[in-house]
Amino acid sequence: MTDTTEESARLTADVVLFGKHDRQLWVLMIRRGWEPFAGWWALPGGHVDAGEDTAAAARRELAEETGLRLNPDALDLVGAYAEPGRDPRGRYVTFAYTALADGLATPNAGDDASAACWFPVDDLLYMTEVAFDHRRIVRNAYNRHLTAAQRRA
Repeated sequence: MTDTTEESARLTADVVLFGKHDRQLWVLMIRRGWEPFAGWWALPGGHVDAGEDTAAAARRELAEETGLRLNPDALDLVGAYAEPGRDPRGRYVTFAYTALADGLATPNAGDDASAACWFPVDDLLYMTEVAFDHRRIVRNAYNRHLTAAQRRA
């Protein structure tokens, strides 16, 4: 017998915002205020609204959750993450974007974020309470950033 259950996917967009300070690369994270993973650190991001482009959703979610705004051309696509089971709520496909900020602007937590702050990338890659697959997304964005820096050198 074949399972005829239809699976629908929801679209989300996340931002890996890097900043440089004291010759170190930092990444902006939010503390989730809601389940799943309430109290865990996550990338700023969320649902893509009907008729909204994924990059526009990423910029909007960043502004809603941290108060920080990016120019439309500041985002680079890291990739799409669609593995089943990456979100306990069901099938979510996220489009992850990255950008490099000048310095470490002070974020103000808003919307569903109970806190927002910068972490050194090296520290974040070893933290245990990172929600979803966001550690992997940060690692991919970091590797992309290093590759781009090497091309410029």
